[in-house]
Amino acid sequence: MKSPLYALLIFLSFGGIQALAQEYVSPSQPVEVGKSPGVKVKLISKTRKVQTYVLIFSPGDEVRSGLTEFARKYNVKSAQYSAIGDATFVKVAFFDYDKKMFKAIPINEPSEVASFTGDIALFNGNPVAHTHVSIALEDGSLKGGHLLELVVGPTLEVFVTVYKTPLFKKIDPRYDAAVIDLSLEK
Repeated sequence: MKSPLYALLIFLSFGGIQALAQEYVSPSQPVEVGKSPGVKVKLISKTRKVQTYVLIFSPGDEVRSGLTEFARKYNVKSAQYSAIGDATFVKVAFFDYDKKMFKAIPINEPSEVASFTGDIALFNGNPVAHTHVSIALEDGSLKGGHLLELVVGPTLEVFVTVYKTPLFKKIDPRYDAAVIDLSLEK
């Protein structure tokens, strides 16, 4: 019988080192659009200062992509949102202060979106969605953090409140990350 150490050495010699490597993602990595073909949008309330939309994502839609497309199409310059629903795959992240990068944490199982909240502000003239999530697993445990990717299961229902006053982000050199700066106006 082969020892567990022998099996590990074989695994590592056939590319396993890459499989064990931690994925890091830049905080300024752009979002790929076009990955939410099934999302439906409806304006549900409108006043002089605020508009509220509901976005209903379909199975297989990737949420960051859909939020970005929504913000571009509807010319969103500042907003906040929350959601509930399900996911078949999620990738969250935790900010590594030393590396100034997001440490990716994949969740490769069906899960419930227990908490989903975020905002939209402008960075270099484009709307950017910033989301944090808590994901509930089958055993009731939670994982969460900054959202990098979420593929919808049966549904994800997002309520977005859009404001007239724009918010702007700029790079904070301490973190190499875009943060809202209230002194910026255009």
